[in-house]
Amino acid sequence: MRTLGPATRTVTVGVIVALCLVAFSGCDYEVPITSSPTRKIDDRLLGDWVSKDGKDRMKVRKLDDFIYVCSFNGDLLQAFHSDVGQTPFISAQYIESADRKYMYLTYTISADGERLVIRPVNTKIIPVETKDSATVQRLLQDNLQNPVLFEEEGEFTKEK
Repeated sequence: MRTLGPATRTVTVGVIVALCLVAFSGCDYEVPITSSPTRKIDDRLLGDWVSKDGKDRMKVRKLDDFIYVCSFNGDLLQAFHSDVGQTPFISAQYIESADRKYMYLTYTISADGERLVIRPVNTKIIPVETKDSATVQRLLQDNLQNPVLFEEEGEFTKEK
């Protein structure tokens, strides 16, 4: 797994990442990590992004001070920051499906704001059968040092 160097690494929780997650896994969870946003949106996430291989495109927009609206390859999501302790997470909800399930992820954004790396949460570590946010938060907290907490990362570049 590739990570950014300390000089270019800024860890934040961005709802934008939520829509990136769609590229790597489905919406599996019935509840968000937190019942409401834990912080305001990160303006650095707003804009148009393209995957490293050029196959995936996403647009991230501000709905209000706390909620993002994202389009990932045409699919619509809403997302918000769901920090657990000092770790930034995103709760993203696919809003066009009947069941409106959530996905969980984290991300890093480069210091210049031009490179975004997302990592979806592994459903083998946080089971999809988990039905309440408090349990999700506890499981995340208990597994923060677990190297398999996250799925394979995806890299995006901001379009000019």
